[in-house]
Amino acid sequence: MDLRIFTEPQQGATYDTLLTVAKATEDLGFDAFFRSDHYLSMGSADGMPGPTDAWITLAGLARETRRIRLGTLMTAGTFRLPGVLAIQVAQVDQMSGGRVELGLGAGWFEEEHKAYGIPFPKEKFARLEEQLAIVTGLWETEAGQTFDFHGTYYDLTGSPALPKPAQARVPVLIGGHGAVRTPRLAARYADEFNIPFASLDDTRRQFGRVRAAAEEAGRPADALTYSNALVVCVGKDDAEVARRAAVIGREVDELKANGLAGSPSEVVEKIGRYAEAGSQRIYLQVLDLDDLDHLELISSQVQSQLTT
Repeated sequence: MDLRIFTEPQQGATYDTLLTVAKATEDLGFDAFFRSDHYLSMGSADGMPGPTDAWITLAGLARETRRIRLGTLMTAGTFRLPGVLAIQVAQVDQMSGGRVELGLGAGWFEEEHKAYGIPFPKEKFARLEEQLAIVTGLWETEAGQTFDFHGTYYDLTGSPALPKPAQARVPVLIGGHGAVRTPRLAARYADEFNIPFASLDDTRRQFGRVRAAAEEAGRPADALTYSNALVVCVGKDDAEVARRAAVIGREVDELKANGLAGSPSEVVEKIGRYAEAGSQRIYLQVLDLDDLDHLELISSQVQSQLTT
């Protein structure tokens, strides 16, 4: 089971904070550092000192880390034109020496679009499908050839399809709870399917849909990696769990029901149940980015039990 650290910087984090967490992620032996792609805080968080851009952040981290994978859960398709996104991701992949992964979603948080003057189209899923076709098509076009795409929302003519990523194929992540269109899109374009904040039953059900869609599309179901994103709150005893839950404004019982919370042994046991449901990788949503002791505890007493 791969464990990856997943952050939500829109809730309030500087680049320096993210760099510190990313370096701890690498030093403590986690597989990857991922971040959300949002420009507005949610809930009661004030978001101070303001948002950081996902791909600018990852560009910086690409030069400051050496081993960990770097990516987004999920880049909002509404924020960037697909041709520009393909250039950005390819460049950061080069800067990292081939360690980037692209999670791409349709975008959903209308308020942040209003706050920063970003168009929020009514039909987002059909746009996402075209975006995936364009981004992957640009990367797959052989050097010296050109790429054309004529869709409903985007039109590219004679693109040199440059630059190329360092990797032969940048892994593409698609995720969500949709029962029909999402599995079909994952079956066509994804290297990894991620379901965020889902119960064990919902995880089994959605993974089954994606596996069936892959086989229907002529791909082996096992060609995809299947992953979950879950909030994490671990403590060496009940008091420490309660303290960490209070800091992020959550209740312990709710966290235990809907995430990975409790003692290391409780969390290891629940991760095992997600593995039985088909999960191969878990993105640990870390909400208190100043608590590096939390990461050390997860590394030494949770991750260590999953790799022995």
